[in-house]
Amino acid sequence: MQMSSDRFRFDVEYFPFELNPHLPDKGVDYHAYLCQRYGTEDRVQQLTDHLKAIAAGEGLDFMPEQQQVMPNTRNAHRLALFAREEGRQGQVVDALYDAYFTRGINLSDIDSLVSIAVDAGLDGEKTTQLLHSNTGNVEIEMAEKELQDLGITSVPLFIIGDRSGISGAQPVEVFIEAFEKTSLMFVDY
Repeated sequence: MQMSSDRFRFDVEYFPFELNPHLPDKGVDYHAYLCQRYGTEDRVQQLTDHLKAIAAGEGLDFMPEQQQVMPNTRNAHRLALFAREEGRQGQVVDALYDAYFTRGINLSDIDSLVSIAVDAGLDGEKTTQLLHSNTGNVEIEMAEKELQDLGITSVPLFIIGDRSGISGAQPVEVFIEAFEKTSLMFVDY
């Protein structure tokens, strides 16, 4: 099975889905949150070690020991929506992931989000204005309700060609098969 990127053309769009929408605006202590959610420090360490090993196997840095805050991500989602309008969504989402998963940046902090946005090519003044407003909140709530109404309860979820969905971390072959099936639906005779 050929797995080269030249076989398919991709347009990637990110949709908001908050895992912890009820966290306080400033977030909560990262370690305490994980211990509460998973029961014990040993269990948290097992899960963390497992995720770090998977990330390393893919050539990714995953540095949870850098993280101090489990953030409320509403503003990060609003930033991603704004970035879509500005044609920079992929860059901003990548920068958010890097900031959180490798550098331990608090995504609840507006100044940090502005810095991430500027580094990803967005205008700092526009971003600051956005994050100090309510712009995007209604859109996020509507999008999340629509996804929940479709039965979506977790991430990651990949929707391919508006037709098929792949939930969770899956092997590359699963994606290739879905891409091939979807591309066959769009063949113009």
